[in-house]
Amino acid sequence: MRPLRRAATAVALTLGLLLPATAALAHEERPVTFPDGTGSVPQRRTSEPDLLVCKTDRADFEKRIAGFPADLRRRNLELFERCREKGYRHLQEAVDRVDRAGMNIAILPGVYLEEPSQPEPAGKCANLDARWSDWGYQILSFEQQKQCPHNQNLVAVLGVEDLQIEGTGAGPLDVIIDAQYKKLNAIRADMTDGIYFRNFTAQRTTFNSLYILATDGFVIDGMLTRWNDEYGFLTFASDHGLYTDCESYGNGDSGIYPGSASDINDGRGHDVPRYSIEIRRCKSHHNMVGYSGTAGDSVYAHDNEFYENMGGASMDSAFAGHPGLPQNHAKFERNKIYDNNQDYYRHVADGTCAKPPAERGYERGVVCPQIGMPPGTGIITAGGNWNVFRDNWIWGHDKAAFNLLAVPAFIRGEEAWDKQFDTSHHNLYEGNRLGVSPTGEARPNGAGVSWDGQGTGNCWQRDIGPSTPWALPACGSAGPSRVLSEPVKIAKNYLCNDYSIRDRRLPAGCDWYGSTGLARVEVQLALATSLVLGLVAVLLRRRRLPSRAGLAVTLTGLAGLVLDVFGAAYEYTVLPAAALALMGAWWIGAGRLAGLAGRRVFGWFTVVLGVLALADAFDKAVMMIPLLPVGPGWIRGLLTGVWTLWAVVLLAPRPRRTAPAGVAQEAHA
Repeated sequence: MRPLRRAATAVALTLGLLLPATAALAHEERPVTFPDGTGSVPQRRTSEPDLLVCKTDRADFEKRIAGFPADLRRRNLELFERCREKGYRHLQEAVDRVDRAGMNIAILPGVYLEEPSQPEPAGKCANLDARWSDWGYQILSFEQQKQCPHNQNLVAVLGVEDLQIEGTGAGPLDVIIDAQYKKLNAIRADMTDGIYFRNFTAQRTTFNSLYILATDGFVIDGMLTRWNDEYGFLTFASDHGLYTDCESYGNGDSGIYPGSASDINDGRGHDVPRYSIEIRRCKSHHNMVGYSGTAGDSVYAHDNEFYENMGGASMDSAFAGHPGLPQNHAKFERNKIYDNNQDYYRHVADGTCAKPPAERGYERGVVCPQIGMPPGTGIITAGGNWNVFRDNWIWGHDKAAFNLLAVPAFIRGEEAWDKQFDTSHHNLYEGNRLGVSPTGEARPNGAGVSWDGQGTGNCWQRDIGPSTPWALPACGSAGPSRVLSEPVKIAKNYLCNDYSIRDRRLPAGCDWYGSTGLARVEVQLALATSLVLGLVAVLLRRRRLPSRAGLAVTLTGLAGLVLDVFGAAYEYTVLPAAALALMGAWWIGAGRLAGLAGRRVFGWFTVVLGVLALADAFDKAVMMIPLLPVGPGWIRGLLTGVWTLWAVVLLAPRPRRTAPAGVAQEAHA
């Protein structure tokens, strides 16, 4: 087993040389550690606000509150009179006046552009000694954020504790913090244990609307974020967090991103004492992806709606620099995940996303996808362990309800060979309602599962539907334990990840970006292989297998090769396995006949290749064979290359021997 694992590691590291530059970092931050976990989820306070924020135009204010219920309108008018006398005109001004833990800030209806925070950095702030990220911003330390809070942030909440910031309107759109694409973040809350945000909107940034970092205890309650280059809500390296009744849309990465959630359950199984972050009753739509989380560890997402994005939800271990990798222990329950089929790559292809952010048209529905991902998928797990997906409603996807693929550790910067295969283990899929809405409407997904085959202990419910592979390990059964993904799927994933929004590079041959039919790389690979093997089959029949039996096995093989191309095009069917079965029968029959014709060694090698093809068909369509560290496809593929070269040598015309001239003349005489 050890030599096999070392060989597999070498293959993985070799493939790492092909890793596209775009898979560097989706979100770069200063080095941070997880909180110590002694905090708690803060509770909303209903006491009188300590600080008030409002504008002074009474006519505009009265117009904004005219439709409020009577009690809420009176309350806002009362607060407005107090605010005009003793309040602040900008949220940042109020934040700067916080001088103790446990204070409340109330923001009255209006649009807050935070004009004093808008100017470009000047003086020392224009020349900070900090590394520039691949995404065009500096990685600032906490001290540098304190020194220059508005280099990147419209509103900076730094180092305060137990602060509550709440809009006083009837809904989140009554109070708007608008960055106008002039800042990286609309609101940054950094090392702010006990922070509570409620009932307002943050929007239009070159990164994300609301960013909570290195915080033990936070609540995002009834908040709306929208129209950002990257994220709506981003929380990072935090614990004891709650997203509740929130909404986000129009974001180039995800609406909700609990990245590097505190890794409190590392080393445990599926039963855990608590989760670090809870996300409930939120809606995330019309983004690249509704939910995502690199190192989204110990996140409990339930009773949410993720819809009309490119993808519903994703969690991954694909980007370096995130504490808590590899991703583990997310639990998704009772979510509605549907119709995530948007095509936003067209905005990259036509140059829209190359314009300045303010000119792209985010407010009109443009989204600029920041990374490559398979659209039309419900939940994507790219290198995660011990995740539970239970009792979700998932319907209306063009591709698969679930996508599971491994991510070798070298992608996150860890090259130790014993870590390369530490993802895609023990993911549990059970009790999900697929292809039907809660109202009973039939809305099938294109498929149930797309899985690259790597991992240990992954299992699926039995009514999962058409999938690749067709045979999936059922929960409660002894499943496979594979250290390498299927070779064709590795090739496809590496090709598809060569995406760059900055270079307007959409890899040709990948169905993620619209390639169909023969334009898809997996179909092209199958066609090229079938053409080569088909030519060998015809020549073998003509020169070595002239009998009727030879004709029968050759026709069987050709049928299998044709079917293999269709199997690549229609992968969520039994066609790939059927093609392998026919090819296996061809190889076994041809091997037997070749042996009878005097080519015993070649004949037996051909028979062995046929048996491997049948094993591969069984592995894909009936049951994944346990105990194998790699799938039969790897061994069959390698031996097919050897067999093809051997057959070419065997079938090559041999030069005719001619007698010396003198001998020929003597014979003539």
